[in-house]
Amino acid sequence: MASNAMRGNNLMSKAWNSLVWLTIGFFVLNLFALIAAVGVNSFATRWLGTWFPPGYTTRWYFSAWDEFQLGDVLLVTMEVVLAVVVLSLLIGVPAAYALARREFAGKRLVTLLFVLPLLVPPITYGIPMATVLYQLHLAGTMTGVILANLVPTVPFVILVMTPFIEQIDPKLESAARVFGANTPRVFLHVLVPLLAPGMLAAGLLVLVRTVAMFELTFLTAGPSSQTLVVALYYSVFAAGVRAGQSVDAMAMIYMATTLVWLFIALRFVDPTQLVTRVKKTS
Repeated sequence: MASNAMRGNNLMSKAWNSLVWLTIGFFVLNLFALIAAVGVNSFATRWLGTWFPPGYTTRWYFSAWDEFQLGDVLLVTMEVVLAVVVLSLLIGVPAAYALARREFAGKRLVTLLFVLPLLVPPITYGIPMATVLYQLHLAGTMTGVILANLVPTVPFVILVMTPFIEQIDPKLESAARVFGANTPRVFLHVLVPLLAPGMLAAGLLVLVRTVAMFELTFLTAGPSSQTLVVALYYSVFAAGVRAGQSVDAMAMIYMATTLVWLFIALRFVDPTQLVTRVKKTS
């Protein structure tokens, strides 16, 4: 009886594992099929009612570059991303240091407030934030887009950097102070070299996140401050008739840009560092 029950449990377990893998495979297959369809269509001369296009061309990429002014859009995207990364690190690293090293009343509440923008969907606080920025005449400008993107990226830097700071022995800072180093010198000559891998990881992840951030950028961007993802949205839904191949070409450019930065980030970042904290050794 016991062996029959065990055999039944093993069969149920194998059936469940097979179902899970089939579901994952079905999802991945559909995802790759969708991406492949967009990629093939971006090179197709035309594609209607056949398994494969009758011909291929690269002119849609040149057409998308001119039609959607992708040169200007990519420049704006780079400016926004660079500003957001630098400001996020300048604000987030000291804040993460304070949370990692200092104990104060309300620390848990402050930590919760920092994490809140990462847990709440951006659209929920994006609309009132955009209203405030419009009242301050900052929405529609590059400054407004940068400020809006800082709301989720600064907490993200804090979340990433706190484990890195906790791994550094405070005795190193104490030793530097014994030899006469003041706080700026300790930070620049002791902490920054040790935190460089973490800062690089945080900066790269903020870069990828900002490139892909649609809601906050869409709500606060103007004609001259659109990033690539917002320009892609307007190319699809704005008034006028556009060739589907041209829109797909722009989508492929956006996807390639995002994937390049994502691969670079994964080259330097261990994802487990974002969810685990190394215990301090005594």
